[in-house]
Amino acid sequence: METLWNTALWLQFAAAIDMLENALVACPIPLWNQRLWNTPSDHSLPAEFSEFWYLTYHTLFWLDLYLSGSPEEEFTPPAPFIWMELDPAVSPERPYTKEELQTYLVATRQKCQATLSALTDERARQAVEYPWAEGRTVTFLELQLYSMRHVQEHAAQLSLFLGQHAVPDEALDWVAQAKDDPDGNEGEQAHPSLPV
Repeated sequence: METLWNTALWLQFAAAIDMLENALVACPIPLWNQRLWNTPSDHSLPAEFSEFWYLTYHTLFWLDLYLSGSPEEEFTPPAPFIWMELDPAVSPERPYTKEELQTYLVATRQKCQATLSALTDERARQAVEYPWAEGRTVTFLELQLYSMRHVQEHAAQLSLFLGQHAVPDEALDWVAQAKDDPDGNEGEQAHPSLPV
């Protein structure tokens, strides 16, 4: 792929990850195990699914899996994390800590940057299959766009929840582009003049 596309994709994908990180860092301990909504009745989801910590983990887990492009059954998250969204659902022995999830976020962000900067036309066109595609084959590039939307969806849910619990807006600012550019240089974290 042309460098322009790789860079633009990275800057926007990283911005979504950075917004997830803002929510993760801003979450006070009393809200860590709080539910964002009522427990789902879907038995393939763990009872913790709507808790702040779990939704953060869920987002990072799927980001990691989709960056790999591996079939779900071939993917294993790094320790101490486990596959939780099985049927029936499985729960960890304890909620994951903020520090564990921050470490996973940093590693997954780096994996995202490496994956997108190395993305070739051939890899972008590679067909992948996932259950949400309902039998339709999608390209690896489309999978990355889907994943970016997934990260942004949950980052927004977590930020809204924190805002409803009096976490200051400054901690949850909109991130227009990656906090750093593809070469690792610090960029502007937020652009307050842009509409949210």
